[in-house]
Amino acid sequence: MQIEHHFSLKKYNTFGIEAKAKSFVEVTNTNELAQILKENQNEKLFILGGGSNMLLTKDIDALVVHINLKGKKILKEDDDFVWVQGNAGENWHEFVLWNLEQNFGGIENMSLIPGNVGTTPIQNIGAYGAEIKDTFVSCEAMRIDTQEIEIFTNAECKFGYRESIFKNEAKNQYVITSVVFKLTKKNHKINTSYGAIDMELAKHNIANPTIKEVSNAVIAIRQSKLPDPKELGNSGSFFKNPIVPKEVYEKAHVQFPDMPHYTVGENEVKVPAGWLIEQAGFKGKRFGDAGVHTLQALVLVNYGNATGQEILNVSKDIQKTILEKYGISIEAEVNII
Repeated sequence: MQIEHHFSLKKYNTFGIEAKAKSFVEVTNTNELAQILKENQNEKLFILGGGSNMLLTKDIDALVVHINLKGKKILKEDDDFVWVQGNAGENWHEFVLWNLEQNFGGIENMSLIPGNVGTTPIQNIGAYGAEIKDTFVSCEAMRIDTQEIEIFTNAECKFGYRESIFKNEAKNQYVITSVVFKLTKKNHKINTSYGAIDMELAKHNIANPTIKEVSNAVIAIRQSKLPDPKELGNSGSFFKNPIVPKEVYEKAHVQFPDMPHYTVGENEVKVPAGWLIEQAGFKGKRFGDAGVHTLQALVLVNYGNATGQEILNVSKDIQKTILEKYGISIEAEVNII
């Protein structure tokens, strides 16, 4: 375990932004993590996972601690369910595939989401009608100031739409080290109603899909819309889908009758941010090396040498335009650093 200085983070963020860390260290187990946290209590710290949900707009004037804790295992099982633990540094998509190989169901709709297992509860990641909170049992997290491991249950995580306790009252206080999921072994709940999953399955004449076939459909859809970060820098969906009061939606809907929506409560609806951005004319637009992806308006991209600030400027232009055109505010889903 070696601390390096003036360290390039270009390979450690999926946007491929060139930014430097004042210092950098990689930890591979909880003992190393505890040691680093204890020895650097007076230092500014920056905890780094898979680097898939952040936009670096400047150098990091701190000790960057890269969480690379590997490992996954079955904790217990009964006839119907299995409790699986994934360590924080495991790649999320590889973790999903590992479970599918054993016919463990419940997270197949979240195939190919970038990032690592440890950051999934922070954001309560989700896709195609599924969210982490649906299968999440608990996570272990090390308290930064005491190095003690604490356990957070599903209820204690206070999950919301792309929200959790780790983004609010517990922000910057913990490092998640492992996560436990309760998955099905049989009688899987197949969810194909969201997005284009049914259409993708129909292409292959699949009427009663397995969880693996649902995963394959999700992967095909995502690959058709979303660029591979290894080929084109991006962070997946840059914006959250806005949840707005019904009256705000109805006012906009009068002027824009084609605006889609999903009911999320008695008085609120969710509007697809991608539709708003595309209709506002941003899809495929390029501003130097920063731009909006040609196939998915939710995705901002780095065509090569864009700075984080340039990508941030594009996002702010989009937010301003959407607010002026529709009267709807959209928030960034990624963390702006």
